[in-house]
Amino acid sequence: MNYQKPFLPNEFDRRVLNVKKRMEKAGFDLLICQDPANMGWLTGFDSWSFYTPQAVMVHLKEDMPFWFGRPIDAKSAHITTNLPAGNIVSFSETLVHHPDDHPFDELCDLITSKSWGSDRIGVELDTHYYTARAHQHLVRGLPNAKISNNRELVNWARLVKSEAELVYMREAGRIISKTMREAIAKLKPGVREYEVIADVYRNQVLGVDGKFGDYTGLCPLIQVGEGTSTPHLTWSDQPLPKSGLVVMELGAARRHYTTPLTRTVHIGKPPEEVSRLAAVIVKGGDVALEAAKPGVTVEDVAAVFQSILKRNGYSKDSRVGYSIGIAYPPDWGERTVSIRAGERTPLQEGMCFHFQSGVWLDDFGAAISEPFVVTAKGGQRFCDVERRLIVID
Repeated sequence: MNYQKPFLPNEFDRRVLNVKKRMEKAGFDLLICQDPANMGWLTGFDSWSFYTPQAVMVHLKEDMPFWFGRPIDAKSAHITTNLPAGNIVSFSETLVHHPDDHPFDELCDLITSKSWGSDRIGVELDTHYYTARAHQHLVRGLPNAKISNNRELVNWARLVKSEAELVYMREAGRIISKTMREAIAKLKPGVREYEVIADVYRNQVLGVDGKFGDYTGLCPLIQVGEGTSTPHLTWSDQPLPKSGLVVMELGAARRHYTTPLTRTVHIGKPPEEVSRLAAVIVKGGDVALEAAKPGVTVEDVAAVFQSILKRNGYSKDSRVGYSIGIAYPPDWGERTVSIRAGERTPLQEGMCFHFQSGVWLDDFGAAISEPFVVTAKGGQRFCDVERRLIVID
């Protein structure tokens, strides 16, 4: 099979070494990762198989990680990773959706066979795909191990992007820029919401200049009218109104590296209150990105934005951004740094964020967001869609 791996082997070697250093500092001998983004980041593994138990294991004494999963998905590991055949291990197919037994019973057998049964093991207690049942079987099957939450250790190792990763982030930025512009052009009175989103999916996958797009961690979001007062509604069969507000949050992904983008559109002449809120959001976002330089704390960036809101009589209780990078459903955030008060993480060059500057009021809302990478000159945008309230006459 002519599968093009997203990175050279030395990129994965660097990542695993980074994780091992973090493991030593945190007091772990073994990590068991079920987050598909972490599995992909550590090994390159890429398959829509995360609906069944699977894992990538990193041990301090092993040169390369181990993949553990369903037999029919083992070939995916051979195709998409550089792991040696001996590091790709399948569980018995009869364990899939078994009422009593579980694939992690055999994972425990594997761990015990390698004399790791008494190790200090870190698991991803807060990942979407590490179930309570999986943890129960792991704890029961390894009674001598010291099993504890690894507190998103691998997620934090992903925070600063390499130059190779930034290539994909920038390509995703070009795809979402094109996708957003075409989605905005589709917004006409009478066009149904699902028709807009159907074109979004097409453009997300078609990509730009032969650079195809992957599926994104989050589906396209669209809100109309009063629906804009909340951020996470999806499409319906309703036609767009002759006059009204539309907010779209869309994303694009290259080799699963994702850039989200939000824009606010008004069909017809916008009310003054809508124009004013959008202008304040744009100003606050511009100033925040200017402030996003290495050494500045995340909460300082949030404070800059919040000060612009407060000065103009608005407030935002939710976070104003979050780290982004490689992502799989159901989310495109990294679940590490949030741009908000109390977050003291200092920015470093290569960190990537979605600055989600949406403000949602009782009757309407507006959002003009921006994905960016931290540089010495501040936050560098991945997209080039104009930052304003877009009016469709």
